Amino acid sequence: MLQGKVALVTGGSRGIGLATAQALLAQGASVVTTGIDAARLAAVQQALGPKAVAVQADVRDFAALEGAVRTAVDRFGGLDILVNNAGIGIFAPVAEMSLEQWDDVIRTNVTGVFNGCRAALPFLKARGGGWIINISSLASANAFAGGAAYCASKAAVNAFSEALMQEVRHDGIRVAYVMPGSVRTEFNSHVPGPDDEWKLAPDDVARTVVDLVGHPNRSLPSRVELRPSRPPRKS
Repeated sequence: MLQGKVALVTGGSRGIGLATAQALLAQGASVVTTGIDAARLAAVQQALGPKAVAVQADVRDFAALEGAVRTAVDRFGGLDILVNNAGIGIFAPVAEMSLEQWDDVIRTNVTGVFNGCRAALPFLKARGGGWIINISSLASANAFAGGAAYCASKAAVNAFSEALMQEVRHDGIRVAYVMPGSVRTEFNSHVPGPDDEWKLAPDDVARTVVDLVGHPNRSLPSRVELRPSRPPRKS
């Protein structure tokens, strides 16, 4: 389905990002993934094979993401799909959160999305269009105590995506954002266990990304909410 297409997936060394890279490769795309852990990236490169390149890049650094985009263009001939997945969660009451923690969340989750889009847009336009898919969260619409920074960052991703979608749709670039609920990953240093079986799997989110890019050019599913089908009952 995606033969000849080139994708860049940020935060692609684990969890949702790695699953998305694998799903895009399975559909025939060439993929560049980014991450910050060199050892993990080396393992990912070996696992993904020759149609993928794992690049060390911090999404908070615009020049680093420019380099990742350039790697995709130089190695595979262009760029058709950008998946902004990299993100962090620091959870604490506002009164206890440090300025550095707030800055880390906003720069990674919001500025990182801007950096990816800003770096990719000239090349997507040069291809005559493509896809930008931003991974948000249901937390963007369901705030909770201790989650002010994370919820605010994901709400910002939603609003950013809506505005960008209107700016670039006539360039043939379709922008969507995916809002998963609880996902069974190592996010925020969590180690998944038997109590997490009810959660979404990273592959569920990856399949949503693949389904989006498979839509015919006339359609734009711009927002997807993805929930576990049977979460624990609330007592």
